[in-house]
Amino acid sequence: MTIAEFNHCVDLYADSLYRFILKNVKDEDKARDIVQDTYEKLWLKVSDLESTNAKSYMFTTAYRTMIDSIRRDKKFSPIEKSAEPSNNRHMQPDLKQTLDLGLSRLPEIQRNVLLLRDYEGYNYTQIGEITGLSESQVKVYIYRARVAMKDYLVSLEHVI
Repeated sequence: MTIAEFNHCVDLYADSLYRFILKNVKDEDKARDIVQDTYEKLWLKVSDLESTNAKSYMFTTAYRTMIDSIRRDKKFSPIEKSAEPSNNRHMQPDLKQTLDLGLSRLPEIQRNVLLLRDYEGYNYTQIGEITGLSESQVKVYIYRARVAMKDYLVSLEHVI
């Protein structure tokens, strides 16, 4: 990959990579750090990669960097429970807030594969390469995540 191709990859994929990481870590600074680490790792491998494989490499690297960061944070910081929003039935809940809360209730792997599939548009094979899962495992996790999201969203307190 040439320097021009590297710069083109940064321009094309920086926003989607940042969105994917931010949806998982929910901390803008940490998401920026992970994306920056990803581009640093890409830069170190720039001569070894083909430009056609850059997107897959970046999302795989970002995913693994994010997992490492989450594991490191769990080791060194106490677990804090997030505050649940109050269920005031007189006010209509914000759709984005409801979706984010539903996503946060999913197990980490289900949330990641669901975001990669429905939010970023990857196919099952690409998700398997990024996460290190088989294609059938990816399909099962996506199905379970969608069922859990459906159950969460159609419950009476979340009906929009």
